Amino acid sequence: MIFLDKVLKSFDGFHALDSVSLHAPGGAVYGLVGPNGAGKTTLIRCLTGVMRPDSGTITVGRLPVWENPAAKAQMAYIPDDVFYFPAANEDDMARYYRGVYPNFDSDRWTRLAEAFNLPRKPIRRMSRGMQKQAAFRLALSLRPTVLVLDEPVDGLDPVMRRQVWSLVLADVAEHGTTVLVSSHNLRELEDVCDHVGVMDRGRLLLERSLSDLQDGVQKVQMAFAEDADTPDLSALDVLHRSHVGRVETLIIRGEREAVEGALRPMGPVFLDVLPLSLEEIFIYELGGADYAVKDILL
Repeated sequence: MIFLDKVLKSFDGFHALDSVSLHAPGGAVYGLVGPNGAGKTTLIRCLTGVMRPDSGTITVGRLPVWENPAAKAQMAYIPDDVFYFPAANEDDMARYYRGVYPNFDSDRWTRLAEAFNLPRKPIRRMSRGMQKQAAFRLALSLRPTVLVLDEPVDGLDPVMRRQVWSLVLADVAEHGTTVLVSSHNLRELEDVCDHVGVMDRGRLLLERSLSDLQDGVQKVQMAFAEDADTPDLSALDVLHRSHVGRVETLIIRGEREAVEGALRPMGPVFLDVLPLSLEEIFIYELGGADYAVKDILL
Protein backbone atom coordinates (compact mmCIF):
# COMPACT_ATOMS: atom_id res chain seq x y z
CA MET A 1 0.00 0.00 0.00
CA ILE A 2 2.82 2.43 0.94
CA PHE A 3 5.98 2.21 -1.17
CA LEU A 4 9.12 4.29 -0.96
CA ASP A 5 11.86 3.41 -3.44
CA LYS A 6 15.36 4.86 -2.99
CA VAL A 7 14.09 8.16 -1.60
CA LEU A 8 16.71 10.86 -1.08
CA LYS A 9 16.14 14.17 0.71
CA SER A 10 18.98 16.55 1.54
CA PHE A 11 19.26 19.86 3.37
CA ASP A 12 22.41 21.88 2.66
CA GLY A 13 24.30 18.74 1.74
CA PHE A 14 23.05 16.74 4.75
CA HIS A 15 21.17 13.54 3.78
CA ALA A 16 18.08 13.49 6.00
CA LEU A 17 16.90 10.53 3.90
CA ASP A 18 19.62 8.46 2.27
CA SER A 19 18.18 6.16 -0.40
CA VAL A 20 15.33 4.86 1.80
CA SER A 21 13.17 2.03 0.50
CA LEU A 22 10.14 1.09 2.61
CA HIS A 23 7.05 -1.07 2.15
CA ALA A 24 4.03 -0.99 4.44
CA PRO A 25 1.50 -3.61 3.28
CA GLY A 26 -2.21 -2.87 3.13
CA GLY A 27 -4.16 -3.42 6.34
CA ALA A 28 -1.02 -3.37 8.50
CA VAL A 29 0.17 -1.18 11.37
CA TYR A 30 3.75 -0.23 10.54
CA GLY A 31 5.90 1.16 13.34
CA LEU A 32 8.71 3.50 12.31
CA VAL A 33 11.31 3.77 15.07
CA GLY A 34 14.69 5.38 15.47
CA PRO A 35 16.65 7.89 17.57
CA ASN A 36 16.15 11.64 17.37
CA GLY A 37 17.44 12.93 14.04
CA ALA A 38 17.12 9.57 12.30
CA GLY A 39 14.91 11.05 9.56
CA LYS A 40 11.49 9.74 10.62
CA THR A 41 9.66 13.07 10.47
CA THR A 42 11.30 13.97 7.14
CA LEU A 43 10.18 10.62 5.75
CA ILE A 44 6.63 11.23 6.94
CA ARG A 45 6.56 14.73 5.44
CA CYS A 46 7.70 13.35 2.10
CA LEU A 47 5.18 10.51 2.32
CA THR A 48 2.31 12.92 2.95
CA GLY A 49 3.38 15.33 0.22
CA VAL A 50 4.43 18.14 2.54
CA MET A 51 7.99 17.91 1.18
CA ARG A 52 9.21 16.85 -2.24
CA PRO A 53 12.04 14.30 -2.23
CA ASP A 54 15.15 15.08 -4.26
CA SER A 55 14.95 11.68 -5.95
CA GLY A 56 13.21 8.34 -5.65
CA THR A 57 9.52 7.48 -5.81
CA ILE A 58 6.74 7.48 -3.21
CA THR A 59 3.39 5.86 -3.96
CA VAL A 60 0.24 5.15 -1.97
CA GLY A 61 -2.03 2.53 -3.50
CA ARG A 62 0.13 2.74 -6.67
CA LEU A 63 -0.53 6.48 -6.98
CA PRO A 64 2.39 8.93 -6.79
CA VAL A 65 1.94 11.26 -3.84
CA TRP A 66 3.58 14.53 -4.87
CA GLU A 67 1.02 17.08 -6.16
CA ASN A 68 -1.58 14.32 -6.60
CA PRO A 69 -4.99 15.11 -5.00
CA ALA A 70 -6.24 11.56 -5.69
CA ALA A 71 -3.46 10.08 -3.54
CA LYS A 72 -3.76 12.69 -0.80
CA ALA A 73 -7.53 12.18 -0.59
CA GLN A 74 -6.79 8.65 0.67
CA MET A 75 -4.55 9.84 3.50
CA ALA A 76 -5.03 11.40 6.91
CA TYR A 77 -2.02 12.80 8.75
CA ILE A 78 -1.68 13.74 12.42
CA PRO A 79 1.68 15.47 13.05
CA ASP A 80 3.41 15.76 16.40
CA ASP A 81 2.35 19.41 16.67
CA VAL A 82 -1.18 19.75 15.30
CA PHE A 83 -2.13 22.95 13.51
CA TYR A 84 -5.51 24.32 12.50
CA PHE A 85 -6.88 27.72 11.51
CA PRO A 86 -6.23 30.08 14.46
CA ALA A 87 -9.84 30.81 15.43
CA ALA A 88 -11.39 27.51 14.29
CA ASN A 89 -13.22 25.10 16.56
CA GLU A 90 -13.90 21.45 15.75
CA ASP A 91 -17.04 22.13 13.74
CA ASP A 92 -15.29 24.81 11.68
CA MET A 93 -12.54 22.37 10.75
CA ALA A 94 -15.09 19.65 10.02
CA ARG A 95 -16.85 21.94 7.54
CA TYR A 96 -13.51 22.68 5.89
CA TYR A 97 -12.53 19.00 5.73
CA ARG A 98 -15.96 18.11 4.35
CA GLY A 99 -15.32 20.38 1.39
CA VAL A 100 -11.81 19.06 0.73
CA TYR A 101 -12.05 15.32 1.38
CA PRO A 102 -14.66 13.42 -0.66
CA ASN A 103 -14.82 10.54 1.84
CA PHE A 104 -15.56 12.68 4.90
CA ASP A 105 -18.14 10.74 6.97
CA SER A 106 -20.50 13.20 8.68
CA ASP A 107 -22.29 10.43 10.56
CA ARG A 108 -19.04 9.20 12.04
CA TRP A 109 -18.05 12.76 12.93
CA THR A 110 -21.24 13.01 14.99
CA ARG A 111 -20.80 9.60 16.63
CA LEU A 112 -17.19 10.30 17.61
CA ALA A 113 -18.32 13.27 19.68
CA GLU A 114 -19.28 10.75 22.39
CA ALA A 115 -15.82 9.17 22.35
CA PHE A 116 -13.94 12.44 22.82
CA ASN A 117 -16.46 14.84 24.44
CA LEU A 118 -14.43 18.01 23.83
CA PRO A 119 -15.46 21.56 24.84
CA ARG A 120 -16.83 23.91 22.19
CA LYS A 121 -14.03 26.44 21.89
CA PRO A 122 -11.19 27.22 19.45
CA ILE A 123 -8.83 24.29 19.12
CA ARG A 124 -5.79 26.51 19.77
CA ARG A 125 -7.20 27.26 23.25
CA MET A 126 -7.45 23.57 24.15
CA SER A 127 -4.78 21.68 26.06
CA ARG A 128 -2.26 19.65 24.06
CA GLY A 129 -4.09 16.43 24.88
CA MET A 130 -7.44 17.86 23.80
CA GLN A 131 -5.89 19.11 20.55
CA LYS A 132 -4.71 15.57 19.83
CA GLN A 133 -8.21 14.25 20.51
CA ALA A 134 -9.67 16.80 18.08
CA ALA A 135 -7.08 15.74 15.50
CA PHE A 136 -8.06 12.08 15.86
CA ARG A 137 -11.76 12.88 15.61
CA LEU A 138 -11.16 14.78 12.37
CA ALA A 139 -8.73 12.23 10.91
CA LEU A 140 -10.90 9.20 11.62
CA SER A 141 -13.93 10.95 10.12
CA LEU A 142 -12.08 11.12 6.79
CA ARG A 143 -12.32 7.32 6.47
CA PRO A 144 -8.72 7.25 5.21
CA THR A 145 -7.17 4.33 3.40
CA VAL A 146 -3.81 5.36 4.89
CA LEU A 147 -3.42 6.92 8.34
CA VAL A 148 -0.04 8.52 9.10
CA LEU A 149 0.75 9.33 12.73
CA ASP A 150 3.78 11.14 14.18
CA GLU A 151 3.99 10.73 17.99
CA PRO A 152 0.20 10.30 17.94
CA VAL A 153 -0.70 9.82 21.60
CA ASP A 154 1.81 12.20 23.15
CA GLY A 155 -0.12 14.27 25.71
CA LEU A 156 -3.03 11.83 26.09
CA ASP A 157 -3.87 10.23 29.42
CA PRO A 158 -3.83 6.39 29.65
CA VAL A 159 -7.60 6.02 29.26
CA MET A 160 -7.70 8.19 26.16
CA ARG A 161 -4.67 6.41 24.71
CA ARG A 162 -6.57 3.15 24.94
CA GLN A 163 -9.66 4.77 23.44
CA VAL A 164 -7.70 6.15 20.48
CA TRP A 165 -5.87 2.91 19.73
CA SER A 166 -9.13 0.98 19.98
CA LEU A 167 -10.68 3.19 17.30
CA VAL A 168 -7.62 3.01 15.05
CA LEU A 169 -7.27 -0.77 15.30
CA ALA A 170 -11.00 -1.21 14.66
CA ASP A 171 -10.52 0.63 11.34
CA VAL A 172 -7.57 -1.61 10.51
CA ALA A 173 -9.58 -4.75 11.23
CA GLU A 174 -12.89 -3.69 9.66
CA HIS A 175 -11.81 -1.50 6.74
CA GLY A 176 -8.24 -2.59 6.00
CA THR A 177 -6.77 0.80 6.90
CA THR A 178 -2.98 0.98 6.60
CA VAL A 179 -1.36 2.81 9.52
CA LEU A 180 2.19 4.15 9.60
CA VAL A 181 3.09 5.39 13.07
CA SER A 182 6.29 6.96 14.37
CA SER A 183 6.75 7.00 18.13
CA HIS A 184 9.38 6.83 20.85
CA ASN A 185 6.98 4.83 23.03
CA LEU A 186 8.25 1.42 21.93
CA ARG A 187 6.30 -0.45 24.60
CA GLU A 188 3.08 0.92 23.16
CA LEU A 189 4.10 0.23 19.57
CA GLU A 190 4.81 -3.37 20.49
CA ASP A 191 1.15 -3.80 21.41
CA VAL A 192 -0.24 -2.42 18.14
CA CYS A 193 2.31 -2.93 15.33
CA ASP A 194 2.72 -5.96 13.12
CA HIS A 195 5.55 -4.52 11.00
CA VAL A 196 8.57 -2.48 12.13
CA GLY A 197 11.16 -0.36 10.35
CA VAL A 198 14.25 0.85 12.23
CA MET A 199 15.88 4.07 11.00
CA ASP A 200 19.20 5.65 11.88
CA ARG A 201 21.07 8.55 10.26
CA GLY A 202 18.71 8.80 7.33
CA ARG A 203 18.78 5.11 6.46
CA LEU A 204 16.40 2.23 7.03
CA LEU A 205 18.52 -0.34 8.87
CA LEU A 206 15.97 -3.12 8.76
CA GLU A 207 12.32 -3.77 7.96
CA ARG A 208 10.49 -6.90 9.09
CA SER A 209 7.31 -8.15 10.60
CA LEU A 210 7.43 -7.79 14.38
CA SER A 211 7.12 -11.55 14.87
CA ASP A 212 10.09 -12.24 12.57
CA LEU A 213 12.10 -9.52 14.29
CA GLN A 214 11.43 -10.98 17.73
CA ASP A 215 12.09 -14.54 16.55
CA GLY A 216 15.48 -13.54 15.13
CA VAL A 217 17.07 -12.24 18.36
CA GLN A 218 17.09 -14.10 21.68
CA LYS A 219 17.73 -13.03 25.27
CA VAL A 220 19.41 -15.83 27.20
CA GLN A 221 20.05 -16.14 30.91
CA MET A 222 22.23 -19.03 32.05
CA ALA A 223 24.56 -20.15 34.81
CA PHE A 224 27.31 -22.77 35.06
CA ALA A 225 28.77 -24.69 37.97
CA GLU A 226 31.54 -22.86 39.83
CA ASP A 227 34.22 -25.27 38.60
CA ALA A 228 33.03 -25.24 34.97
CA ASP A 229 35.24 -23.95 32.18
CA THR A 230 34.37 -20.66 30.53
CA PRO A 231 32.01 -21.54 27.65
CA ASP A 232 33.20 -20.92 24.09
CA LEU A 233 30.55 -18.77 22.39
CA SER A 234 32.56 -17.95 19.27
CA ALA A 235 30.17 -19.93 17.05
CA LEU A 236 27.22 -17.75 18.12
CA ASP A 237 26.40 -14.19 17.00
CA VAL A 238 26.50 -12.56 20.45
CA LEU A 239 25.35 -8.93 20.41
CA HIS A 240 25.75 -8.34 24.15
CA ARG A 241 27.12 -10.20 27.16
CA SER A 242 26.91 -9.28 30.84
CA HIS A 243 26.73 -11.09 34.17
CA VAL A 244 25.51 -10.61 37.70
CA GLY A 245 27.13 -13.12 40.03
CA ARG A 246 27.07 -16.48 38.25
CA VAL A 247 24.14 -15.62 35.99
CA GLU A 248 25.09 -14.50 32.51
CA THR A 249 22.76 -12.53 30.25
CA LEU A 250 23.36 -12.87 26.53
CA ILE A 251 21.69 -11.23 23.54
CA ILE A 252 22.18 -13.60 20.62
CA ARG A 253 21.09 -13.22 17.02
CA GLY A 254 19.47 -16.41 15.74
CA GLU A 255 16.41 -18.64 15.94
CA ARG A 256 15.40 -19.86 19.39
CA GLU A 257 15.85 -23.56 18.60
CA ALA A 258 19.30 -23.04 17.11
CA VAL A 259 20.49 -20.89 20.01
CA GLU A 260 19.16 -23.24 22.66
CA GLY A 261 20.55 -26.24 20.77
CA ALA A 262 24.03 -24.69 20.75
CA LEU A 263 24.00 -23.76 24.46
CA ARG A 264 22.56 -26.86 26.13
CA PRO A 265 25.48 -29.17 25.22
CA MET A 266 27.74 -26.78 27.17
CA GLY A 267 26.13 -28.10 30.37
CA PRO A 268 24.63 -25.04 32.06
CA VAL A 269 22.94 -25.69 35.40
CA PHE A 270 20.39 -23.04 34.46
CA LEU A 271 19.27 -21.92 31.00
CA ASP A 272 16.29 -19.75 30.07
CA VAL A 273 15.53 -18.23 26.66
CA LEU A 274 13.33 -15.14 26.91
CA PRO A 275 11.52 -13.06 24.27
CA LEU A 276 12.97 -9.62 23.62
CA SER A 277 10.83 -6.52 23.78
CA LEU A 278 10.79 -4.11 20.84
CA GLU A 279 12.75 -1.65 23.00
CA GLU A 280 15.53 -4.19 23.57
CA ILE A 281 15.64 -5.08 19.87
CA PHE A 282 15.85 -1.37 19.04
CA ILE A 283 18.78 -0.86 21.43
CA TYR A 284 20.83 -3.79 20.18
CA GLU A 285 20.14 -3.32 16.49
CA LEU A 286 21.27 0.30 16.79
CA GLY A 287 24.18 -0.82 18.93
CA GLY A 288 25.36 -2.69 15.86
CA ALA A 289 25.30 0.60 13.97
CA ASP A 290 27.63 2.31 16.49
CA TYR A 291 24.71 4.01 18.25
CA ALA A 292 25.80 5.20 21.69
CA VAL A 293 23.86 2.75 23.82
CA LYS A 294 26.24 -0.21 23.77
CA ASP A 295 26.87 -0.19 27.49
CA ILE A 296 23.23 -0.30 28.58
CA LEU A 297 22.58 -3.35 30.76
CA LEU A 298 19.15 -4.94 30.57
